[in-house]
Amino acid sequence: MEAKKPKIFTMSFASVYPLYIQKAEKKGRTKAEVDEIIFWLTGYDESSLQKQLDQKVDFETFFEQAPQLNSNVSLITGVICGYRVEEIEDELMQKIRYLDKLVDELAKGKSMEKILRK
Repeated sequence: MEAKKPKIFTMSFASVYPLYIQKAEKKGRTKAEVDEIIFWLTGYDESSLQKQLDQKVDFETFFEQAPQLNSNVSLITGVICGYRVEEIEDELMQKIRYLDKLVDELAKGKSMEKILRK
C-alpha cells in the first residue's frame, strides 16, 4: 500500500501562492519580490508561472515541471516549520520548504541579495 502523500503535495500551488504574497505584503514587501524568489528557485518566468497558476497544478506538478531548480539551493539552510530544510529527506517536501523559507526570509526583512544567496 502506498503511503499517503502529505496534503501539501496535492494542494494547488495557485491556492497557496496568494498566501505567500499576503505574508510578504503584510511586512511591506511586494508580489514582484515573491515572484523573483519563485523565478530564482524554480526557473519559471512570468508567463510559465502564470500558466501553472491558471492550470491550478498541485505542488508536486509545479516542482516536477519547474524548468531548472537553482544550483544554489544547497545554500538555503535553517529551520522552517520545525524542520531543518537541509535535512529534509523527501525531495519534494524539501523544495516546498525551500520556497517557504525564502518567503519567510523576505517577510522578515532580509535583502533580496541575501535571500537569493548571492
